[in-house]
Amino acid sequence: MIYTITLNPALDRTIWVDRIRDDVSNRIVREDNYAGGKSIDVSKVLKNLGVDNTALGFVGGFAGMELEGRLLNDGIQTDFVRVSGETRTNIVIHEIGTGRQLAFNARGPEVRPHELIQMIDKIQELPEPQMVSIGGSLPRGLSAEIYRKIINLAKRCHYGTCQSKVILDVDGESLRVGIEARPDVIKPNIHELSQLVGRELREVDEVRAAARDIRRKGVDTVLVSMGPRGILLVSSEGEWIAEPPGVEVKNTIGAGDSSVAGFMYGLAQARDLSECLTYAAAAGTATTLKEGTALASLDDFNRLVPQVSLTELSAGRVGT
Repeated sequence: MIYTITLNPALDRTIWVDRIRDDVSNRIVREDNYAGGKSIDVSKVLKNLGVDNTALGFVGGFAGMELEGRLLNDGIQTDFVRVSGETRTNIVIHEIGTGRQLAFNARGPEVRPHELIQMIDKIQELPEPQMVSIGGSLPRGLSAEIYRKIINLAKRCHYGTCQSKVILDVDGESLRVGIEARPDVIKPNIHELSQLVGRELREVDEVRAAARDIRRKGVDTVLVSMGPRGILLVSSEGEWIAEPPGVEVKNTIGAGDSSVAGFMYGLAQARDLSECLTYAAAAGTATTLKEGTALASLDDFNRLVPQVSLTELSAGRVGT
């Protein structure tokens, strides 16, 4: 089984308006709600690609019930810890006239110590996890150290005779602390990787050098999303860039999470890392075709996979 862990999930309320005007009543043309959060998005895309998985996290209140209900309605198994606070609601506004997209992310509920221990107990008892994806922001009441604990617990789990693979997609202090537990895969973007290594990264060679630095800390595979330039993979097996095809981008929310799901889809199929990278680029691009916070569909994914351009990079020295 594949598990995803989102400590601070959200109900994403997505609103469409013709144009935002100051000091007048702006009429809502359309609105919808989605279950959201980094690894929640991973769960949804994996399910769209035909991969069963179970979503873990903290939920509370009516918003938490709606979030869980939407996942169950989509066929995604859940095993949440219920908290006393209310699951956060994020607001995403699409301005139809300009194509502009505004996102307002709430802080979320405070997680109390006894609620945290319930989550730790669940992770300790995961039955034979093949992979564990961990992503998203921290809820109030928790420090970045919790990621180190969760990764260590997940890496002790076994799938048959194999150790569970752990994929980490967080940023800032959470990423710095998390990599000390040596997850198998991390997926920062260029900005997040720049923060991690303490220098601005612009050129591909600079990104490769930084990714190699992180690998020396014990992370086997580093995926770096570089926007329209594609996704860079640096691992013990080699280094590649996957460039997505040119498409009409309707939305960027969830594209990075979808890339993680595409990569995990490849791992679940026992594909080579280069093919997993191709799937990551295709899944991320497929999500950009969707309006609101809808995510990659199987049809779009299958159509885009052969359109991804994969380039193997030489193993020579790169500059910093």
